[in-house]
Amino acid sequence: MITPKVDDSRIVFGPCRLSYVHVFEKWVPEGEKEGKYSVTILIPKSEKQTLKAINEAIENAKKKAVAAKWDGKEPKKLDIALKDGDEKEDENFAGHWYINAKSNTRPGIIDRHKAPITDEEEMYSGVWAYCSVAFFGYKVSGNAGVAAGLNNLMKFKDDEHFGGKQSADSDFSDIDSEEDDDL
Repeated sequence: MITPKVDDSRIVFGPCRLSYVHVFEKWVPEGEKEGKYSVTILIPKSEKQTLKAINEAIENAKKKAVAAKWDGKEPKKLDIALKDGDEKEDENFAGHWYINAKSNTRPGIIDRHKAPITDEEEMYSGVWAYCSVAFFGYKVSGNAGVAAGLNNLMKFKDDEHFGGKQSADSDFSDIDSEEDDDL
């Protein structure tokens, strides 16, 4: 893990595992009219320094929202973007905190050499990445909270796809295509 960088309510941290990756095209959930770019970021619970920094950024977002969104005082009931993965019925989330980060604009996506990634196959559920997120307060239809805006991602490394999908190289690794040249 890198030392997380907190700049007010914006934070850069990782590497973390990604799930529900929709960063090349907007995803429209069932029943909604408009989509967003989105990703779920899984943070291992053992990463105490990262969690402390995320909570600092969330607190900074709350302070800004008190004046700008919440009429001078923090609401008693707040929905916070940082959630406990052990409460989710998904084995990939166990032992993690998670953040659903979204954006109306496409996030910047680069590799470890800081070259843009344009191949959608490079960013998938299960990949590891460094993440840039900005927390912000909201008040909509009587609900208040602190959400996470997705800024940018930097791919760190490949890993197994969540859901068990294998790469083509892996599926066909035992096949020697040179034997078929005589056909």
